[in-house]
Amino acid sequence: MVAVIAGVVVGMVWPEFGKDLKPLGEIFVNLIKMMISPVIFCTIVLGIGSVRKAASVGRIGGLALAYFIVMSTFALGIGILVGNLLKPGTGLHVTAGSGAEYAEQAHEGGGTWDFINGIVPDSMLSALTSGSVLQTLFIALLVGFALQAIGGSGEPILRGIGLIQKLVFRVLVMILWIAPVGAFGAIAAVVGSTGFEAVKQLGLLMLGFYVTCFLFVFVVLGVLLRFVAHLSVFKLARYLAREYLLIVATSSSEAALPRLIAKMEHAGVEKSTVGIVVPTGYSFNLDGTAIYLTMASLFVADAMGAPLNYGEQFSLLLFMMIASKGAAGVTGAGLATLAGGLQSHRPDLLDGVGVIVGIDRFMSEARALTNFSGNAIATLVIGTWTKTVDTAKTRRVLDGDDPFDEASMVDDHEPDDAERAPEPMTEKQATEQKAAEQKAVEQKAGAEHASGTERQPAVL
Repeated sequence: MVAVIAGVVVGMVWPEFGKDLKPLGEIFVNLIKMMISPVIFCTIVLGIGSVRKAASVGRIGGLALAYFIVMSTFALGIGILVGNLLKPGTGLHVTAGSGAEYAEQAHEGGGTWDFINGIVPDSMLSALTSGSVLQTLFIALLVGFALQAIGGSGEPILRGIGLIQKLVFRVLVMILWIAPVGAFGAIAAVVGSTGFEAVKQLGLLMLGFYVTCFLFVFVVLGVLLRFVAHLSVFKLARYLAREYLLIVATSSSEAALPRLIAKMEHAGVEKSTVGIVVPTGYSFNLDGTAIYLTMASLFVADAMGAPLNYGEQFSLLLFMMIASKGAAGVTGAGLATLAGGLQSHRPDLLDGVGVIVGIDRFMSEARALTNFSGNAIATLVIGTWTKTVDTAKTRRVLDGDDPFDEASMVDDHEPDDAERAPEPMTEKQATEQKAAEQKAVEQKAGAEHASGTERQPAVL
C-alpha cells in the first residue's frame, strides 16, 4: 500500500520518471507468470492422481464448465443492462484514437479452431515453458489420469511431484517479497502516462463499471455463496485481502493464481476440486471481463455518436461469450478482445477503442478483482455441490481461527513427537504386553483379597 501511494506521487510530480519505471512492474508480473505453469501442473496432477475414480474428476469438470458458461453469460447480460441505463458515452464527443493495432492483436490468435488447436502443445515439456495456461492444464490432466491408470506403482511419482510443489511454493514466496517494488513501478508508470485528466473525463464509465462489479460479486455471487455453501462473501473477501492488494498492484488476476490455489486448499476444499476448478476458471470464468466487454462496447458506440441497436447488442453478446475465453488474466487482453468484437460487428467503431486506452489500466484492476472473486466463489460452490469441501474447516478458516501459513503456502507440516502415531507393535511385543497386563490384574486382585476388600466381579 505504501509503494502504491509512493508510485502515485512519483507519477504526478515526475511523470517522465514515472514512465521510465514501467519495467519494474513488468518484471514483477513476469516473475509471477514464470511460476504459473509449474504451480498448475503440480496442483492438477496431485489432485487428479490422488483420486482413484476418474468419473469423479469428470463430474467436477463438467459441472464447473456448465457453471462458468451460465455465470459468464449472466455477467455479459448485466454489462449490457447497466450500459443501456447509464449511457456513459453519450454527449462526450471525444476525438477517438486508432484502435487498429488492438484489432490486429485480437486476430493474431485466429478463429475458434485455432484456439482449440492451440491447446495442444508441441511437446509435453513445452507446455511447461510456453506460458499457456490451457496447454499446461491439458498436459496436467493427461499426466494425472495416467497416474490413476498406473495405480499403486505411481505413488512414488506422486510423492515426488508433491515435493516439487513445496519447492515451487517456496520460490514463489521469495518472489512475493519484491511485490512492493513491482507495485511502485507499475503505478508510477500508469499515473505518469495518463495523469488524472483522463480519469476525470471518463469517470462515469469507471464509476459505473466499478459499482457493477461490486454488486455482481457481493450481491449476485454473494447470495449464491450464502444459499449454496452457507458462507459469507464478506468473510471470504477478508480472507483473500492480500491477494486483492496484489491484483490491484499488478492489474492481473494471474499474479494471485498460485496463492488462490493454496488458500482454497487450506480452506478445506479437496485438491482434486481446486486443481480442476481454479485453473479452468481462469480461462472460462471471466465475469469481470464479460461485464467490461459489453459496457465498454456500448460506451465506445455512444461516444462515437453511433449507438448499437438491441439486435447488434445481442449478437455482440454471443460473440463476446466465446471471445472472452481468450482473455484469461492477462493485462491488456480485454482491450484486444474488445477491439476484435467491435471490428466484427461495427468496423466503423474500431477507432473509438482509443478513447478508453488511457483508463484501461484502471478498468483492468476491477476486471481482475471480479474474475478472481468469481473463481474463489466458484471453487467453494462447486466443492459444496460435489461434497468435496470440509465445511467445518472452511468456517474456521474464514472466521480467522485457522490462519493461512504465509511462510510456506503449503497446507501441511511435519508432526511433532506428541502428534506422531505410535509405531505398530510386533507379535512378540504384543504378547509380552498382554502378559504384563494380566500379571498386573492378578497382583491387584491378590492385594484386594488379602485386605478383605475383594469386590464382586463386574457384569459385562
